[in-house]
Amino acid sequence: MTLFDSPAFEGHEGVHAFFDEKSGLKSIIAVHSTARGPAAGGCRMWPYASADLAMEDALRLSRAMSYKNAMADLELGGGKAVIIGDSRTQKTPALFEAFGRAVETLGGRYWTAEDVGVSPADLTEARRQTRYVAGLEGHPAASGDPSPVTAEGVFRGIRLCVRRALNRDLDRVTVALQGVGHVGAYLADKLHAAGARLVIADVNEAAVREVAARTGAKVVTPAAIFDVDADVFAPCALGGAINEDTLVRIGAPIIAGAANNQLASPEIGRELFAQGRLYAPDYVINGGGIINVAGEIRALERGEAFDDAWVQAKLDRLMVTLEEVLDRSRQEKRPTHEVANEVARARIAGAAENRAAA
Repeated sequence: MTLFDSPAFEGHEGVHAFFDEKSGLKSIIAVHSTARGPAAGGCRMWPYASADLAMEDALRLSRAMSYKNAMADLELGGGKAVIIGDSRTQKTPALFEAFGRAVETLGGRYWTAEDVGVSPADLTEARRQTRYVAGLEGHPAASGDPSPVTAEGVFRGIRLCVRRALNRDLDRVTVALQGVGHVGAYLADKLHAAGARLVIADVNEAAVREVAARTGAKVVTPAAIFDVDADVFAPCALGGAINEDTLVRIGAPIIAGAANNQLASPEIGRELFAQGRLYAPDYVINGGGIINVAGEIRALERGEAFDDAWVQAKLDRLMVTLEEVLDRSRQEKRPTHEVANEVARARIAGAAENRAAA
């Protein structure tokens, strides 16, 4: 199958591969759409088993960012970068400087930020070579780490779903939390403060211990998190967590979390709907981080200071959008992910038409 035949390609405007022999950089930057504005999305560093898998991930994540930015009502398109490598052993300042040079060659069509395996400190090195980096600190427009804002949006989304599906608040609701990295850890703290009972798992044992120590969470192995008797299953690790193998093991009536591309296939989403479960489309509920990043890009472009009130207003609006998706799903008797996809595509197409007419 060629690149253009991939189901994840879906009209990408550009797919760019970069190699730097000296630093060892192997990176792919996918730009799905710039109809609403410059493409924006994080950079992920992961030890992909093959370049094909890295390409597939970049394409899926880039497309999801177009949808996410449209649903968050941002003047941004969708893009994503992946770096092939082990973030635990292969990070160097030179590697991220080379990545910065790669971003710079796109001339502002793509803004990068952090994602799995990449920290603001890493992107500080990239910032030496390009201005198109957001999510940093140390300047008036800085938004800082977007993870807490992502977690806040997911927390609000889970609370909304619990109220709709279970007609109760979060107190004593059991949440099975898969992944307690940057976003998952902040989410665990917020859920704990709201009275939720937590069961957590992560491949990082130290992170699990830290979160459990301050929240009283029960710890299970990563393989066992799917079998937990819970009200909410919150995927906050890598994509594809909800698949044919795990769906039959997850008993929670609500699936809502921070991970991107949670559904292994559209058919899984349709099966969730057929079973009467409530699924919060991932790129809607987890849009808080990119809203925060968008606030920084907005401030940088305007030469202004970061405006937290603008971010909070967008986050409030995002929750209204999530509720509208859930309402349409119920009224039209269609899966939530199909409704969200339709809305996102319409917003992107509308922006493209306006740009062409201008």
